[in-house]
Amino acid sequence: MLVLQPARKRRKPSQGRIGLAIAGGGPIGGMYELGALRALDVAIEGLDLTRLEVYVGVSSGAFLAAGLANRLDTAEMCRIFITGDSDHVRFRPEVFLRPAFFEYFKRAASLPRLAFDWWKGVITDPSGSHLSELINRFGGAIPTGLFDNRGIERFLRHVFTIRGRSNDFRELAAKLYVVAVDLDSGHAVRFGGEGWDDVPISRAVQASSALPGLYSPVDIRGHHFVDGALRRTMHASVVLDHGIDLMLGINPFVPFNASLGGRPPDGLAKLAHGGLPMVLSQTFRTILQSRMQVGLAKYAQQYPDTDQVVFEPNEDDGEMFFTNVFSYSSRQRVCEHAFNSTLADLRRKREQLAPVLARHGLRLRSEVLDDPRASIMDGLGLAPKPTDTTARLRVALDDVDALLKKRRTSARRTSSAKRK
Repeated sequence: MLVLQPARKRRKPSQGRIGLAIAGGGPIGGMYELGALRALDVAIEGLDLTRLEVYVGVSSGAFLAAGLANRLDTAEMCRIFITGDSDHVRFRPEVFLRPAFFEYFKRAASLPRLAFDWWKGVITDPSGSHLSELINRFGGAIPTGLFDNRGIERFLRHVFTIRGRSNDFRELAAKLYVVAVDLDSGHAVRFGGEGWDDVPISRAVQASSALPGLYSPVDIRGHHFVDGALRRTMHASVVLDHGIDLMLGINPFVPFNASLGGRPPDGLAKLAHGGLPMVLSQTFRTILQSRMQVGLAKYAQQYPDTDQVVFEPNEDDGEMFFTNVFSYSSRQRVCEHAFNSTLADLRRKREQLAPVLARHGLRLRSEVLDDPRASIMDGLGLAPKPTDTTARLRVALDDVDALLKKRRTSARRTSSAKRK
């Protein structure tokens, strides 16, 4: 589903300043977002997702936003996460699902002390008032997360410290923000923003993707951080505050609506029949999407001169709803599904979207949109194998080329404005 909110007031010609906001959604949500981004990459001429003005990522979206800001294009990310053909990065799903043994042992070690304190209270207060504190006291022995997310940080640190990339927000050509929530205050923190830009990008992404219950909070400077989606779904205002001309957003989680024609898996007549996990999934998705809809409506008023385009699954998309969020074996299927769904959205909204994109120097490629055989695997192939030195040189040359193009475009716009 493509949500298009054209600017209501355009005070000046577009400078082609584009921002990208990517929401969270777990591993499968991240794969949906990668498929959607790849579709935008191949279907929109003039759009370079690695050279936008500003990026913001939340949870799994932070992985992709940080990669794009680091000049890791969608083709290379597909080679890393989907085909496994990358020559310098080996993605192993088990890294993301390793049990948090250290957390288990640490919590278990506290049991004797908790038990002693509780029994001491019972003995000193025979009236039994301490019995009511049983759950609270022993709650401290329950692990804060099932899985260890330190492997995520190590994986990203490796990716962002080779081939001319950087693990430092301050060294990136574009602004990158990774949002997490401070558990002790409930406030959102923008890593990459003032006062937090010295935190390594890999560490920030680890914090932003620490979904409560699954991963332990991440300790940074004595603050414990969890998933950034606890505050907002996309945090799109972060990019809109930069005065961009066009905002692109991707949200992989929407509630399932069987009344629109979507079909649950065989043997499941109602979502409630799927038990607590399915009920929680529908509840969580409903909350996230409703918050995003409220936010977009507000942004249309607050940023009236910015075009906003958001992509998300259709409400009858059973593929996204019923696929296990942690099913890494489904990642290629989900990526391909998102790729084709996004192309279909672009086709359906072609007439409304084309003039909006044209204002920013972008054009829809009809040859891609109208190709019934289009696949996310098209054009991937095997990437060249540069050394770190040649990779850095290529980045520098790309920067020079981009600067020259920007100056030529600016000169043309100035000349056109004078003629008018």
